[in-house]
Amino acid sequence: MNPLVELAGAGYAYEDGPAVLSGVDFAIAPGRALALLGRNGSGKTTLMRLLSGGLRPAAGELRLDGAVVTHDRAGLTRLRTSVQLVVQDPDDQLFAASVEQDVSFGPMNLGLAAEEVRARVDAALTALDITALRDRPTHLLSYGQRKRAAIAGAVAMAPRVLILDEPTAGLDPDGQERLLDVLAGLRAAGTTVVMATHDVDLAVRWADDAAVLTPAGIRLGPAESLLADPGLLTSAGLRPAWAPAVTALLRGQGLLSPHLPGPKTPEALAAWR
Repeated sequence: MNPLVELAGAGYAYEDGPAVLSGVDFAIAPGRALALLGRNGSGKTTLMRLLSGGLRPAAGELRLDGAVVTHDRAGLTRLRTSVQLVVQDPDDQLFAASVEQDVSFGPMNLGLAAEEVRARVDAALTALDITALRDRPTHLLSYGQRKRAAIAGAVAMAPRVLILDEPTAGLDPDGQERLLDVLAGLRAAGTTVVMATHDVDLAVRWADDAAVLTPAGIRLGPAESLLADPGLLTSAGLRPAWAPAVTALLRGQGLLSPHLPGPKTPEALAAWR
């Protein structure tokens, strides 16, 4: 499949600092759930901001549908109608007086007709299950509600690629499950989702593909096999995933055929047993 958005030979360095990323070739395929993993300082946030147009590559180029993205007003508007980034802290993204006003800000800036803006806001609030919060002041929302409101603002832009920086951080287990249900709904509606996370077990369970940032570069591949590599995870400062470890143990004891997939969650293990 041709990638929706990609970096080719891209590099970036912050002012008066060493290169954070160098010679990066990275592509996001349509219809996939991609987990982005690496230790703090590995370049995950920089990579996401390059992909979403928040930063301009110091070397190489960013492409959308195979065409180079220009970092002028027209080029960035074209990019941001296809790619949206939601930052980790919702308070860095929410600014309007009410949820509805915040979610409508992006579509209104696209110059859409009022009817289209309303339709997009309604659809985004429904997708994130926060319709009842439409008129709620953003400063009165719980942390989980603020997370969903921030995502709704991105969803209202109708992007083809939604990039989320640690969306489950700070959420309790129930909040995490509700958010994952929301992401499943967005994927079913055709949105490609990229999630940065430190939770390897979550990545194994949720993602089709994984990208692991290490000092040697970025490794990209199927999540289940890539995240079963303990050496790769160690080099990235990550803990091995529970599910691949259990699967390897079961196979080592002759209790699971090498031709059958292993369990991905405790519930799947209980059902398999």
